Amino acid sequence: MTVQGKHFRFSAGDKLHLVHSIPSENSEVEYFDYFAYGSCMCPVDLQRTLGEPTYPYVIGQATLRGYRLGFYRRSLKRNCGALDVVPDTDKSVEGVLYRLPLRFSELLDIREEIPRNGYRHETVEVYCQDKLYKDVRTYVVVDKLPKELAPNDWYFNVVMRGAVTCGLPEQYCWDLFNHMHHLQESQLRRSA
Repeated sequence: MTVQGKHFRFSAGDKLHLVHSIPSENSEVEYFDYFAYGSCMCPVDLQRTLGEPTYPYVIGQATLRGYRLGFYRRSLKRNCGALDVVPDTDKSVEGVLYRLPLRFSELLDIREEIPRNGYRHETVEVYCQDKLYKDVRTYVVVDKLPKELAPNDWYFNVVMRGAVTCGLPEQYCWDLFNHMHHLQESQLRRSA
């Protein structure tokens, strides 16, 4: 797909095919369920933080009802807008549900800048593969910006790669793409 000079190479072949066994809730290792909606949707990017492949921990595409996406945080590391979920009864957010070993919890908290009040834990319910998962961890921005801030090209790309790779609905991927593209275009017009 190409939009005004941006090239994205995604095809049906890029989708993640889940052929592994998800750790059960009765496993001897302690796990937590984690709903990712931004850059952590991309298992390859999440692997950079956790230090090992994360594909084995993907349960699948999931839906968080009663929230919507927005870029209400300035990422200090990337100097751009970063995704957040905010309550909105009429909306839903698509993402990826992971079942991660508890040993990853602190690394994930550091990535999400919990020690610096970037994000905080929020316990939510998500639907995945026709099943309701309760007590799922996600992250929400602590100090939200008053209006959305555009993502940079790197963040844009990794969010789209995660959305497509993990099989989010095609229309949702296009809506996400168009939303991020619109924010970038608006920011360019303001700075011109």
